[in-house]
Amino acid sequence: MPSSFELSTLGHRIRHHRVSHGYTLDELGAIVGVAGSQLSLIENGKREPKLSLLQAIARATGTEVSDLLSTEPPNRRAALELELDRAQSSPVFRRLGIPPVRVTKTMSDDTIETILGLHRELQRREREAIATPEEARRANTELRLRMRERNNYLGDIEKLAEKQLRAAGHVSGALTHRSVSIMAEQLGFELIYASDLPHSARSVTDMANGRIYLPPASIPGGHGLRSMALQAMAHRLLGHTPPTDYADFLQQRLEINYYAACCLMPETASVAFLSQAKKDRDLAVEDFRDAFGVTHEAAGMRMTNLLTEHFDIKLHFLRVDGAGAINRVYENDELPLPMDVTGAVEGQIVCRKFAARSAFGEQNRTTEHYQYTDTPAGTFWCSSQTGSTAEGEYSITVGVPFDDARWFRGRETPKRAVSTCPDEACCRRPPADLTARWEDKAWPSARVHMQMFSPLPRGAFPGVDDGEVYAFLDRHAEG
Repeated sequence: MPSSFELSTLGHRIRHHRVSHGYTLDELGAIVGVAGSQLSLIENGKREPKLSLLQAIARATGTEVSDLLSTEPPNRRAALELELDRAQSSPVFRRLGIPPVRVTKTMSDDTIETILGLHRELQRREREAIATPEEARRANTELRLRMRERNNYLGDIEKLAEKQLRAAGHVSGALTHRSVSIMAEQLGFELIYASDLPHSARSVTDMANGRIYLPPASIPGGHGLRSMALQAMAHRLLGHTPPTDYADFLQQRLEINYYAACCLMPETASVAFLSQAKKDRDLAVEDFRDAFGVTHEAAGMRMTNLLTEHFDIKLHFLRVDGAGAINRVYENDELPLPMDVTGAVEGQIVCRKFAARSAFGEQNRTTEHYQYTDTPAGTFWCSSQTGSTAEGEYSITVGVPFDDARWFRGRETPKRAVSTCPDEACCRRPPADLTARWEDKAWPSARVHMQMFSPLPRGAFPGVDDGEVYAFLDRHAEG
């Protein structure tokens, strides 16, 4: 489905060719067989035309359909109007609560340029305000958008994982620790569980002596240790070298996590499982999780790799903490997510009406929580599961646009919510009576997260204390 900006550009191009040929809306409508009011909706980007209508318009205006579908604005005026439309649709502007300026025929180009100048300055000041973590946030956002373009799917790593699994003799079912150990041995590594791992490292690989050190918790069961061992092996299989910057570091982390997920939930077996569930109209994260013996989060995230690529189902994934902050995210279904001026989503507070937050209020948290949510971008169906760690509560959400809910368990839920975020009146602005009662009479003390003051240790690997790692290896090298 075309975005609103693509439809706006198409509308401007149709209007440009109509006016160039001297047609009114009604005159062109009579030629192509639709009412002028329908053409007006198309030219204003409010309705998507059928291909047959586009062909008729192209013939009537002496142009080609490919020209009408071009993404380039047809003239300077259209370019200004489209840029203003984008600026007034941005979360930065909408948070101000100011009504957008309506462009009219009599409005001069200079006036639009002046308004755009104010928007550009607003964006510049917003960027300046978040300059401290900018490198990491920008790199993470760019990586997320690149993966979105690829449906979050990396075919080469999928094939590599299945090859390694076959070589280790794994055929079906949950991947065992024994199979993971065999995979390590085939790469020349021994898995060793150490109780004194550096606090800043999840695992340490001794390439000189062929050892992968892992934490001792949960032996022999648990998805976590299998995943960490597979991630450590992935560095070797994928030919990684010490990252040169944050972007390189994040790319490597994504690739090793992806490889581990491909081994724990192999593509062939996963697609077969999901195909049957879709056929039965009974897709569910919890079933997929249990079939492969992984965590709810891992199963939900793995579905983002496979559902669009193999089933043409667009979806979103959210991990949200108890305060509503997004820890991990993926979407290609146009779910309206909060974001800063750089496009970063992580750390932003999700709408209080979303299932990712309303699930915390459910009495029964042992099963998934289902909900439909009406948003400015359409209606979405979501399935959320809550959990807790030492750091606090969190929720895992997988959701799809309304039409694709028919394939999922829980589609019959009567629970429905309405979200108008990023409009602050939706869930961030207190009711007027409460404001009147308590404004200037309350002084909450904010909770400060200490990590905001803690710079990452400097070294070859962001976030890892090299001194601790080298001392650890020195202790174990002769053991």
